[in-house]
Amino acid sequence: MSANLVKAAIEDTARLLDRMAADAALCAGAARAAEIVVEALRAGHKLLLCGNGGSAADAQHWAGELVSRFHYDRPGLPAIALTTDTSILTAIGNDYGYDRSFARQVEALGQQGDVLFAISTSGNSKNVVAAIEAARARGMPVVGFTGEGGGTMAGLCDLCLRIPSASTPRIQEGHEVLGHAICAMIEATMFPRPAA
Repeated sequence: MSANLVKAAIEDTARLLDRMAADAALCAGAARAAEIVVEALRAGHKLLLCGNGGSAADAQHWAGELVSRFHYDRPGLPAIALTTDTSILTAIGNDYGYDRSFARQVEALGQQGDVLFAISTSGNSKNVVAAIEAARARGMPVVGFTGEGGGTMAGLCDLCLRIPSASTPRIQEGHEVLGHAICAMIEATMFPRPAA
């Protein structure tokens, strides 16, 4: 065990965050993602989120920030992580196959005007791609979160936020930063704090 390994990991993440902060298109894209969600919420729609593994954790985390609270108390916002119901996930996996695990839920829960956040470090997760296709068929805007290449998702999403890294852990860390920034923007726009 070495503290130097910890220091190196932190420094690697710090370099990634510097690249992200300097990426004007990425920062503008994250701001646009928040605008897309706010437009949907103000029209009475909701946000659906999906991903696998660490990306599933991000989907659940961001949904929790919106349904509960982020920086301060305010009314809850409608966000559903499609990664949490084991009965639904196992039923779909058993009946239709794992690749349909999110698409079937989008077909059941998604409506025109809702928004899908699709999260995949590679941009190629088959069940996430299938969810995107299902969302587009329903007239739902799709915001993708991927790594630098974008994978298959790059050409399918209305907006694809690509973390400038090919390392899965660094991409996940970048997604978490963007997710928090987007949640903060949504919260502040939907329920502005009174001026002090």
